[in-house]
Amino acid sequence: MSDPIDRMLDAAESGKSIIKNRDILHFTYIPNTILHRNSEQEKVTQSLLPILKQSRPSNLLVYGKPGTGKTLVVKKVLSKIQERVEKSNFPIKLVYSNSKDETTLYGLLVSLGRQLDLSEKELPSSGLATSEVFKRLLNKIDEGKLNAIFVIDEIDHLAQLVAKTGKDILYQLTRANERLKQGSLTLVGISNDLTFKEKLDPRVISSLGEEEIVFTNYNVEQIKKILEERIHESFIENSVEEPALNLCAALAGGEHGDARRAIDLIRVAGEIAERQQSEKVTIEHVREATQKIEENKEETSLKSYPLHEKLLILAILKANGSSTGEIYSSYKNLCKVVGRDELTQRRITQMLSEIELSGIITGRLIHQGIHGRTKKYKLTISSEMIKKTFKDDLTLQDIV
Repeated sequence: MSDPIDRMLDAAESGKSIIKNRDILHFTYIPNTILHRNSEQEKVTQSLLPILKQSRPSNLLVYGKPGTGKTLVVKKVLSKIQERVEKSNFPIKLVYSNSKDETTLYGLLVSLGRQLDLSEKELPSSGLATSEVFKRLLNKIDEGKLNAIFVIDEIDHLAQLVAKTGKDILYQLTRANERLKQGSLTLVGISNDLTFKEKLDPRVISSLGEEEIVFTNYNVEQIKKILEERIHESFIENSVEEPALNLCAALAGGEHGDARRAIDLIRVAGEIAERQQSEKVTIEHVREATQKIEENKEETSLKSYPLHEKLLILAILKANGSSTGEIYSSYKNLCKVVGRDELTQRRITQMLSEIELSGIITGRLIHQGIHGRTKKYKLTISSEMIKKTFKDDLTLQDIV
């Protein structure tokens, strides 16, 4: 009987590898031609053109659902501008940051500062007031006479950070040019949320969205073309069956025209096919990939909950289909076991509503005649999934 490790390593060496270039299937990859996005590319270029003529472009907001090519197009336009700028002596600084990657406003501003070449000494990673960090960013732009373009991806997330801290960085960013004697600052915001502007302070709206570009969803045909192109570059020839390709396009197109999801699906399906030593990616592999991606999503969101939310999810698991009161006493018991102070019932009721929004649990109102009404909650994901995910959490090991 051959050793299981050797068997896998042999297979990898003799390699039925059907994926020849994995990077092309990663969402950060920028293809040479971006399909179905000519007018959007023209509009973004048009909007940022003034920087080549050495004047300040308008602030720009780019909208569209996830996977509609927004980041791709903006990054491509920026890199083309960068190529030309390097030949001129006009100091331009292009800075990109995804606000989803930063948990705090401070972190976001520091990541922008680092790209303006501010050292840890000039801009420490913690300990300053936000307004001071901002001042140092502007000084750097001023002293270097830089013409900076700040691209903030998932800017809707930044708006949430702003709301949490009450520090109106967006307002200050859009008004930065009034404080700069030399150089300039242009904001390019990329948002997955089409209602993003309605949530902003009216003073910010007028200056932030000086220009706007909306990316529409791809249809199934367009996604199919995008996939064909990526498959052609990343898989060896004829290794993806037509029905598998069609299913990927249909699944991603049917949801909301999300090309990134389609590319993820074909990548995971390809990995599954390779693992099974299959010579082709079939419709079955795509079905397995769908399931795997869903599970990963659930696992990631479960892992990201703070401790009391995790305890509450376990309390629901232990008292499945129960009313708020029963869940609360189950939660209190768990707190005792792990030696933590419990939160108030009011806070727990609030937390239940927050977790319900994420779709991990569902609640329904039950009328109990003269006793008024109560809400009963149950889990929408398997208890195995929860146990598997929480097993890694040291505090929870004994109660899972």
